[in-house]
Order: sequence, then C-alpha cells, then structure tokens
Amino acid sequence: MTTQVKLRAVDSDAHVLESEQTWAYMDADDLKYRPQTFSADDDPNRRAWVIDGKICGLRPATLGEQQLAALSKRSGRELATAPGAGELEDVPLRLEHMDRLGIDVQVLHNTLWIRSVTQRPEVDVALTRSWNRWMADGWKQGKGRLRWTSVLPLTDIPTAIGMMQFAKDNGAVGVVMKPFDGTRFMLDPYYYPYYEAAEKLDLSITIHIANASDQLMDAVSTPYDPSGGLPQFRMPTIHACHALLLSDVPKRFPKLRWGFIESSAQWIPWIMHETRRRARQNGTPLPENPFKDYRIYVSAQTDDDFPYIFSYIGDENVIIGTDYGHTDTSSEVDAIEVFRNLDTISEEQKHKVLVDNAVALYNL
Repeated sequence: MTTQVKLRAVDSDAHVLESEQTWAYMDADDLKYRPQTFSADDDPNRRAWVIDGKICGLRPATLGEQQLAALSKRSGRELATAPGAGELEDVPLRLEHMDRLGIDVQVLHNTLWIRSVTQRPEVDVALTRSWNRWMADGWKQGKGRLRWTSVLPLTDIPTAIGMMQFAKDNGAVGVVMKPFDGTRFMLDPYYYPYYEAAEKLDLSITIHIANASDQLMDAVSTPYDPSGGLPQFRMPTIHACHALLLSDVPKRFPKLRWGFIESSAQWIPWIMHETRRRARQNGTPLPENPFKDYRIYVSAQTDDDFPYIFSYIGDENVIIGTDYGHTDTSSEVDAIEVFRNLDTISEEQKHKVLVDNAVALYNL
C-alpha cells in the first residue's frame, strides 16, 4: 500500500464473517455448490453452513449491542463491533469504527476455513472463487483500508496459482495456508509451486489458527477437555512454526514472508529453546535469530510478556491484531489502544509492532 499518510496502527488480525452475500458472486454453473444454512431446533440463533452435504462451520449470528455488552463483561475484554461491519454489509460503518479505534488499515482473514470445508476440487474452486470476488468488492469499497488474505483452492494447486493475480490486483496482501489440510502438512512439497507463485507475486503466507484435518481433530477432541480449542487450533499452528524453523523451506523460498496469526506470541521463547536444541542435535545450521532471517512474523495479544518475547527474537517480528468480528478468547476490539498504553515497552517498540512490522509482513 503506497500512501503519503503516516500510519498510526495496522490491525494485523481482523475478520470477515461469511454471510449469504458471500456466495452471491458464484458463476451460474457453480450454484449447485452454494452453501446452505442449518439451524438447531433448540437454538435458532445457532446456525451452521452445510457444504457438500456436511456441516462445515458456524454461520455466526449478528449479535445485538446488549448481547455483545454481556459477552464483554464476562470475558473482561471489549468485543463490540459495528453491526453489519463484520459481514462487510456496511463498509463505511466499519471504516468509521476503525477511526474510533485508532486503526488505519485492517488485514482481513476468513472465518469459514478454520476447519475442513471440502476436499473436492470442483467445490473448493467454486467457493473460493466467490469468496475472493466478495473480498475484492469489499476492498474497493474500503478505500484501500481493508486489505485481506486470499483463500485459494489448495485441492487444485494450478487453479489456486491462477487465482493469485486476481487476489493481488484486488487488495490481497497474502494467501492462506493451514498447518494441516486433509492428509497433508503445510511443508509437503505438494505446496512448493504455491509457495513459489506467492513469492513471485510478493504475497505473504498467512497461517491463521486452523485445522483442516478431520483425523487430527478427532484425535485431540474429547468432551472432557475444557481448554476451548487449544489442541485443535493453536497447537497445530505452533507446531507448524517449529517445523518451518527447522526445515529448508525458508531457504528454498528466500524472499517469502510468513505470518502466524492469532496464536498469541507467548510461545516464542519455548519454541526458540526447542528449535535450538533440536538444531544442535540434528547438526542443522540455524541463524541466531531465525524469525528475522527467515521472515517469520507472529501476532501477539495485549497480555503477552513483550520484554520476555523480545529478549528471544527482538522486536521486529511481532505484530498485533484485534480479532475484529469474533467473540472468542483472542478477541479484543480495543487491543490497539490497550497496547498503546502498556508501560513495559518503549514507544519505538510499540510503533514497530503497530506499524513497521505489519508493513513489512504484508508489504503495505
């Protein structure tokens, strides 16, 4: 993003909530794959998408101000978002809300593809093509302030690569990768052409917390686990970063940038410790600061221990976001203001996290 205006803050982790409008951009031949909604009999507000004959993810209900206020009170975090803004139904209202929050640019991530959606290429292509057109429309309305990461059909790599240029031409700053997708791990050579194409187009690889492996989900899911998605979503993301650090993939694609989003950054010291020990054991050369040398960025939460994290990797590879549009444990709509008021780090470090590092990751 080329601008003469000095940025105050980039929200590196904001969201869109897919709605019925998301699928209005489908080609006529693809309408047979259009997602439908399913509502639970005991709770009409609890709706899910039905895609390719199975329930594939939540269709979030638009919460009213009182409901959001109650959620915010219980969680101790500000969760309120402007009604209709999360679904891109009212883009001017979203921009107005961003102004009040002190945010100049949001980088938008999907909500649906946090779990497996489909392994059928024809369905995958139809859904992602419509989704990308929807996001392109939102970007045009957003006056350059709503950038996004493109969801591409990874069941059909040639088609995914063919769709990248459209995404870049219409505001995308990255392309999505999940730690596990079906039976494949993100370091599988199957994805190398995808990485090569992203590198050529100067698009980052964004690994937002997700798990598209039904087998892994089944293995770590139990009704007796109260951790709320930690093993299902955050741990695979952390594992993917650890594996990337020890792999030759960053050297194969020496200009590619990687963003690990919404898993907090508190795990970085642990993973650096593990990585150094394993690299020594394997006889694998490792840079002193592989996050910097390998262009790996991690999004933090306001209650992370920033001095401790910076003591391991410095202050140039950490970003921050609000999780705007969501109401889960990572959500904090006023995260930017909370972060600005921290007294544990310098103003220069705050500017790096809020602006410089995000600009570097997303090539804004």
